[in-house]
Amino acid sequence: MKKINIGLLGLGQIGTGLYEILAAKKGLFACQLGVSFELKRIAEKYPERNKKVRPPKKIMTKDAFSVVRDPSIDVVVELIGGTTVARQLIKEALKNGKHVVTANKALLAEHGDEIFALAHRMKRWLCFEASVGGGIPCIKALREGLAANRIDSVHAIINGTTNYILTQMTAKGMSFAEALAGAQKQGYAEANPFLDVSGHDAAHKLAILARFAFGGKVKFKDIYCEGITEISSDDIAFAKEFGYTIKLLAIAKKSGSGMEARVQPTLLPNSHILASVNGSFNAILMRGDEVGDVLFYGRGAGPHPTASAVIADLVDIAKAGAEGPAEDRFMVRALGKTIPVKSIFSIQSRYYLRFNVIDRPSVLAGISKILGKHGISISDVMQRERSVGRVVPLILLTHATHEKDLRAAVREIDGLSCIKGKTQVIRIEEA
Repeated sequence: MKKINIGLLGLGQIGTGLYEILAAKKGLFACQLGVSFELKRIAEKYPERNKKVRPPKKIMTKDAFSVVRDPSIDVVVELIGGTTVARQLIKEALKNGKHVVTANKALLAEHGDEIFALAHRMKRWLCFEASVGGGIPCIKALREGLAANRIDSVHAIINGTTNYILTQMTAKGMSFAEALAGAQKQGYAEANPFLDVSGHDAAHKLAILARFAFGGKVKFKDIYCEGITEISSDDIAFAKEFGYTIKLLAIAKKSGSGMEARVQPTLLPNSHILASVNGSFNAILMRGDEVGDVLFYGRGAGPHPTASAVIADLVDIAKAGAEGPAEDRFMVRALGKTIPVKSIFSIQSRYYLRFNVIDRPSVLAGISKILGKHGISISDVMQRERSVGRVVPLILLTHATHEKDLRAAVREIDGLSCIKGKTQVIRIEEA
């Protein structure tokens, strides 16, 4: 029986889920894998806050550094999050000969080069399946299942909080504020939901996915990021009338000599496979040159789905052996190479535009003239409400155009006396 001694850093929600699964399925792992996973030590700064599990006091400590330096520990599982102390702990663990499993997407997105290079130099496993998509095995798919493929594009819904909010707004006509409050009540959103609703959480995950899908560093700061705070129930209703659904998409795709990498609210045709991904579920759609489109779908967050991904990494380490990788080519090919990300101004897209206009003659003609001046053609128009002299919504969909031209046109249109408030601009991603 192979024994793996684990040092766990953080007994929060995911750490608790890991503790529960390891305890409940100890016999299963021993029978099916011939492995005994032993939680040897647990570091938790505030142990009194955990009401669900009560580990033996003798394995508990508040000193996380004592865990990563403990010679009896084979694998350190980092679940405390953040980019400061966690960074120091992971580096210390690797330098002390430990393999590392982490769910820390922010750390890998912002400091991945340093951490991956150190793991390679120390010949230690650094596993991170839980950092993207919760229990969805998308990293393993890139490492193994799609090894024969050149990945051409990734389109993903990888933040369960925002997907839940948009689903509630779509299904029940809620405002953003109402849907957010509901998400917080259900435990899908934090008290401070900024990282989720701003799109930054999804951008962290996209940086990791893109690195290993395309074989090079994608700088987190180069990923264009828009959140969902400005999406209104009106936008969702108008999009629905045109046959579209609004989702927060993380997109990475090859584009000329570089690549596009962006997180944004997006109009998807109702026929698009990602348009039907609802609630807190995640989905990652990858296109390979050999396999075509492949969809990975499931719970993108939560204690047990994420802990399931952590255990998958522990199993891989156990199967590989304690000596560690001679050379992890999957990781190495993404080191020392940066993939240039195209500026958002250079992309081409179709657009949904919602103007708040004073209802009077020639307004549409004036807007159309400015769009035409910038080389932008209109594909669809909607103006259902009529109230002469009052402010009403005017909705336009455009044909494909360059972002820089669209922005220049909108800036000019927003200066017209008939326009009240800022124009809503949402990109359209076709099937």
